[in-house]
Amino acid sequence: MSEICLLGTGGMLPLKNRYLTSLYAEYNGKAVLIDCGEGTQVAIAQHGLKMSRIEMILITHCHADHVTGLPGLLLSIGNCSRTQPLDVYFPESAEKTIKNLMSVCGALPYEVNLHRLPDRSPTAFTADKIDPMLMISTIPLEHSVNCIGYKISLSRKPVFEPDKAKSLDVPVKYWKILHSGSSVKLDDGRTIKPSDVTGESRPPLNVTYVTDTLPIESIAEFAENSELFVCEGMYGDMSKKQAMNEKGHMLMQDACGIALRAGVKRLWLTHYSPAETEPELHEEELKNIFENVSISRDGDKITL
Repeated sequence: MSEICLLGTGGMLPLKNRYLTSLYAEYNGKAVLIDCGEGTQVAIAQHGLKMSRIEMILITHCHADHVTGLPGLLLSIGNCSRTQPLDVYFPESAEKTIKNLMSVCGALPYEVNLHRLPDRSPTAFTADKIDPMLMISTIPLEHSVNCIGYKISLSRKPVFEPDKAKSLDVPVKYWKILHSGSSVKLDDGRTIKPSDVTGESRPPLNVTYVTDTLPIESIAEFAENSELFVCEGMYGDMSKKQAMNEKGHMLMQDACGIALRAGVKRLWLTHYSPAETEPELHEEELKNIFENVSISRDGDKITL
């Protein structure tokens, strides 16, 4: 994944200085968007990204702050001269809402393919339109409506080792083929396998996105060893825990605890309540739970 951008960090409603939570992940010039609240297309432009590169939109659930920006974004993409189909994924129980939202778009200059995902069981599929080595996984969450979390996993090829290729007298013209995972037959009759000229296999790069949920234990297993874990933290005030849990949300401290148990490399907090105007005030306490936590801001970017 060449670039990850947290488009917004707000929950419930957009503020003048805070867009709604959404994630943009780009790889090889093509992008995945997770969630699409009001004004998402404005946030994309504000952060210097290209909505025309979006190939897939993944919706976590059908609360307004996660989905009502969909018609505007689809229309904006249409104004970018798009003609190729675009895929939208969502929990199966949200199908009627998604179709109703799309009904206000009228005729788009491209096809929108709708894909229902299981509400209460995990699933996984390959993002072939972006790269056959890119996998999308889901996990059912616990919120006031059916909600799912997403993990974007990019498998990585073993490192190509030129010295091994040279020692085997493999012509340079075959190096790319071998690194792509295919064997080659040399003029002298020898067959060279990719494993002959590459190093050890590398684990995939994982980006996990979880928001609007109770801090259930299955999230830690789902996010295990992620390079980046993006997780909601409505408040940093522990006195609000019971009230938030009753509404199907978690606090910043809950997210930090999950990140610690999951062994993630870094945690970006997001989905702050509009009443949480200074989330950075909790940074010291949170770092005592999980050191690599970031009190994220709109437009935060990272290259993996």
